[in-house]
Amino acid sequence: MRKEHNANYNKTMFIGILLLAGAVISGVLLGKYGIHLSDLAAILSGKLNGNIDSTLETASFVVFNVRIPRIILAAMVGAGLSISGSALQGTFQNPLVSPDLLGVSSGAGFGAALGILLTGGLGLFTPVLSLALGLTSVILVFFLAGTKNGTGTLSVVLGGIIVSSIFSALISLIKYVADSSETLPAITFWQMGSFANATYRDIGIAFIPIIGGIIGLYLLRWKINLLSLGDEDCFTLGINPNTTRWLVILFATLTTAGSVTVSGVIGWVGLVIPHICRRLVGVNHGHLLPASCLTGAIFMILVDTAARNLTSAEIPIGILTALIGAPFFAIIYNRGRKEG
Repeated sequence: MRKEHNANYNKTMFIGILLLAGAVISGVLLGKYGIHLSDLAAILSGKLNGNIDSTLETASFVVFNVRIPRIILAAMVGAGLSISGSALQGTFQNPLVSPDLLGVSSGAGFGAALGILLTGGLGLFTPVLSLALGLTSVILVFFLAGTKNGTGTLSVVLGGIIVSSIFSALISLIKYVADSSETLPAITFWQMGSFANATYRDIGIAFIPIIGGIIGLYLLRWKINLLSLGDEDCFTLGINPNTTRWLVILFATLTTAGSVTVSGVIGWVGLVIPHICRRLVGVNHGHLLPASCLTGAIFMILVDTAARNLTSAEIPIGILTALIGAPFFAIIYNRGRKEG
């Protein structure tokens, strides 16, 4: 049985890697400035040889300065949000948990809104403030949940709801006082999520929190398996469930805050992708977490490509993920209930 599961996992990951390659190539080729596959091959060859044909200079600029940083950032954010959702759902033993649970998105969103209000979103002040307040949210949840008698799931969830409500109210306050001609539209657009202004600088800002969080969660994969069995089983097997739970929360928060900082608030990814992957590779987090990373990256690249090609004006990512994610999740959840 184990060999069969491993073979199924390896097959799923191989297909996923092929789909990721297809999504990346589609993302590079498709857009308002169309690029042929033969031109892309010539650009890559010219880049390696240090001699790009003058007729392809514009296409080369679009590929390396516009689309590749956008694709890399979309893949990082999709992978980060998806693995955070998978880890949190296993930790809290609840398939309805998502990275938004702990108020991280609201905290990071408030930081970005405050940064846009104070500086117009220029420089590093806005992303740094967004990341700092995203991490602050989980610290507030930690104190609200209490630590004297252990950290129960319900107390963490309630703490997350309280923190999220506070930061949401502060975002509304900033929007109320913001300049309605420039600052308010900028804050509103950012909150809907987008990779429209993605640069290599954004990749640098998000790299450490997102990749660091992903590595941390992957190293905890076997402990997350034990957490999903319940606290008593964890104690029996020599694992402190409270310490492990907070480590998972910390890494998931780091990943989510890093994602929100550079892309805005993108919902549903961390909720839907883990459900799809659980059906594909099972509940073993040693398989589920890598599969979630890969699937989340593919999903986000495809959604971003659709967002900039479906209409003449770019559609915010958060709108598309909600339109795709909500019905898809309803189908999966109802099918799961019927299967018992």
